[in-house]
Amino acid sequence: MADLNITSPSNPRLKALASLRRRRTREETGRTLIEGYEELALALDAGVLPEALYYCPELMLEPESQLRVVEQVRRAGVDTVQVSRGPFEKTAYREGPDGFIAVVPAVARRCADLAVGPDALTVLCQGVEKPGNLGAMLRTADAAGAEAVIAADPVTDWGNPNLVRASKGTVFSVPVASDSTAATLEWLDSRGIALVATTPDTDLDYTDVDYTGPVAIAVGAEKYGLTDEVLEHAAHRVRIPMVGKANSLNVATSAAIVIYEAVRQRGAARARASH
Repeated sequence: MADLNITSPSNPRLKALASLRRRRTREETGRTLIEGYEELALALDAGVLPEALYYCPELMLEPESQLRVVEQVRRAGVDTVQVSRGPFEKTAYREGPDGFIAVVPAVARRCADLAVGPDALTVLCQGVEKPGNLGAMLRTADAAGAEAVIAADPVTDWGNPNLVRASKGTVFSVPVASDSTAATLEWLDSRGIALVATTPDTDLDYTDVDYTGPVAIAVGAEKYGLTDEVLEHAAHRVRIPMVGKANSLNVATSAAIVIYEAVRQRGAARARASH
């Protein structure tokens, strides 16, 4: 069956597609967008099956090879729609689109839906506002092999197109959940996961804590940091030493520094155990 070919920017399907930029529409429909070839490829590798794929060969960087993805999802029964360059660029939410926009089911998990191992490395993001920061933390979590990332009292949703983009699609490869702070802390306790909270108000350096067991690394909102509820619940409160003029680090940078200290310690522990 030949694909539908859209040439008008006022096409109702494109208007419905653009409406998924709004959080309310995403929550009402249970759908979100993946824009970009790399992001789509990672999501497909993670087992995500789009509900529809809109593509524009004129915008593809390598159309001969990238059109194979279109054929791949078409064979899986996905509705594939070719869109002319002008309407596609108008519908895309980012500058310089590369010819791929997919509609996919939104990620909607609570902590209770997560399954982690006995020595899980997890990340807790409380009240983080900027989708770009959450996306960057997801890329770090994916690279570090973290088993879950939890948004406690989230300000944005996991389906935010800017978050999906900033995560390079890893929002679909790393198990993520959204929940209240109270429910998140209860979930950590129920699984014996120690909480390490980042804060400037402590004398304990982040390198002076043992991360080799089940642990959750917590970072807070960009402006205010973690709430007292989380700080009082923490097994350790740690700081990242700073000697410059600025009084804080970007939250995604802070998370990456502590996460990779955990990775370093775990790698060293495995090396010792193998000798």
